[in-house]
Amino acid sequence: MSSRKNIGFLSFGHWTPHPTSAVRTAADALLQSIDLTVAAEELGADGAYFRVHHFARQLGSPFPLLAAAGARTSRIEIGTGVIDMRYVNPLAFAEDAGAADLIAGRRLQLGISRGSPEQVVEGWRHFGFAPAEGETDADMARRHTELALRVLAGEEFAEPNPRPMFPNPPGLLRIEPYSEGLRRRIWWGAGSDATARWTAQQGMNLMSSTLKFDESGEPFHVQQRKQIDAYRAEWAEHDHGFEPRVSVSRSIFPIVDDRDRSYFLGSGDRADQFSRIDGTRAVFGRSYADEPEALIEQLRGDEAIAAADTLLLTVPNQLGVDYNAHVLESVLTHVAPGLGWR
Repeated sequence: MSSRKNIGFLSFGHWTPHPTSAVRTAADALLQSIDLTVAAEELGADGAYFRVHHFARQLGSPFPLLAAAGARTSRIEIGTGVIDMRYVNPLAFAEDAGAADLIAGRRLQLGISRGSPEQVVEGWRHFGFAPAEGETDADMARRHTELALRVLAGEEFAEPNPRPMFPNPPGLLRIEPYSEGLRRRIWWGAGSDATARWTAQQGMNLMSSTLKFDESGEPFHVQQRKQIDAYRAEWAEHDHGFEPRVSVSRSIFPIVDDRDRSYFLGSGDRADQFSRIDGTRAVFGRSYADEPEALIEQLRGDEAIAAADTLLLTVPNQLGVDYNAHVLESVLTHVAPGLGWR
């Protein structure tokens, strides 16, 4: 596999009403997210991705942001990492996604999943959703996803009114607006090897984060690489009609000036961290903060980055657009060429 990478950023879109934050309001978070997408495109980055969290001072409603960023740019991929499908009406999701994708010129890359630990107890119930009898909330997320995938593919299923307000095309109707090709640009955020295999069965791209369930006690990047291998092996057993993509996320901060030294010198986690999430043991990947030459050597040994085609750089968005653009530029110019990523 080629070592060249699609390189983008992943922002959690935090805001904090505090004097030290460059992002103090929801408006700041949204507008700066658009500005950072524009800056990233100008720098030659390949993607702008946004985390979605509900009931939190973070980005919660992705499609207005994706559409606005798409209208301000022309080349860069715009996506999510990830949308919690427990909170989603699949048909409304397909309508919103289709509209945003068309506005963006078919550049959306939508990461979805069953979600992460929540800010509130069973928050999806407040959105009007509940698991069916015998289902877990994860089952509900998968059920929502399977329906969304069918309608994103253009499935015609709705019986037309015999006396409609406007003329209908013949036959059953589909969700509109329909954006051709979007179905192949859906990614699933998988936390385990089994979920990665399910992702392949469903014909979705694989999005693997900076944590996964600990299944072997091995270093994070080794477990993540094995997850990618399991995904690709399962994909090969199916005929989905296209080549899948795989992304991994990393926190990478080249130390090239005094700002970098003040923020990150000595802050890189030199080792993985093991802890529990919702009662399950998980492994969290290390972060990287060092001078470019040292970073190149450290990253050269990351098996999961080597196996993936897309690298998402998690950015500290509360430090502002200019600084985060500087981080992206530093990776693209001082680190990526030395690893063959550019």
